[in-house]
This record gives sequence, C-alpha cells and structure tokens, in this order.
Amino acid sequence: MTRTTALRLGAATLLLPVTASCVTVRPPDKPIEINLNVKIEQEVLVRLQRDVDQLIKNNPDAFPQQPEGGVPRQ
Repeated sequence: MTRTTALRLGAATLLLPVTASCVTVRPPDKPIEINLNVKIEQEVLVRLQRDVDQLIKNNPDAFPQQPEGGVPRQ
C-alpha cells in the first residue's frame, strides 16, 4: 500500500460518517393554518332594451317607481 492510497483510505474513513447522515422530512403535528385577507367586489350592470323601457313607462302601475328616499307611490 502506497502512502497516497493510505491517505485516500484515511480521508474516506473520516468522511464516511458525514456522508452517511440522512435528512428526514416529517409533517407537522398541527394543521397548517393560512390566513388570507381577500376583498372581493362585484358590480352588476342591468341594461334594459328600449322596448322594455318603453313598456315600463307605459305601465307605471306594473312597476311602481319609488321617489328618492320615500315610500312607493300608490
């Protein structure tokens, strides 16, 4: 056995415990909690066709109009 081979064997012997360790991954004991603050806005647009708008105007009793801030007209 040459000196170089003996050094390599010694180095390998010293590094063997370092490379023999392992990494383990375990799930947590408690459930993972994620808090999200989400703001959702929705806008709905309603467009009436002209004939439907005209029908409502011609039949005000069918679709009573509310005055601003008041009670519906009778």
